[in-house]
Amino acid sequence: MPSLISEHPAASAPEALAHFSQRLRFETDCSDVYRSQQTGQVDFILLDVRNETAFAAGHVAGSVNLPTRTITPERLAQFPADSLFVVYCAGPHCNGVHRAAVRLASLGHQVKEMIGGVTGWLDEGLPLAKADGRDATTAVTASCAC
Repeated sequence: MPSLISEHPAASAPEALAHFSQRLRFETDCSDVYRSQQTGQVDFILLDVRNETAFAAGHVAGSVNLPTRTITPERLAQFPADSLFVVYCAGPHCNGVHRAAVRLASLGHQVKEMIGGVTGWLDEGLPLAKADGRDATTAVTASCAC
């Protein structure tokens, strides 16, 4: 009797290569964002798409707060047209990040999701910043209201 894992046959190596390569075109993770920041290799705009209250309670340092509902061509005009946007929201339980990615892509912009969002960032043991510049090292309790 096969295990629950092998009950459904694995994809072939070429299929797996295509699948996982494709995912990397749409996603990045908290660790890669943090390492890019630490090494000064920030060639993307990190967007926190939660509401202003949630952003003030704790956000990834270096991120720009642009709640999903405020993503408009006029607001995006402040960024170079060829910018790569990396978006994040509260975490895997929230689909606000997907709504933001859809809006950015529909406006012609490159976009990737930072999987895990704030929850993933904290799970990695990475620091959050508060609007007043202090560290927010605990879970952010403000609703993202995205």
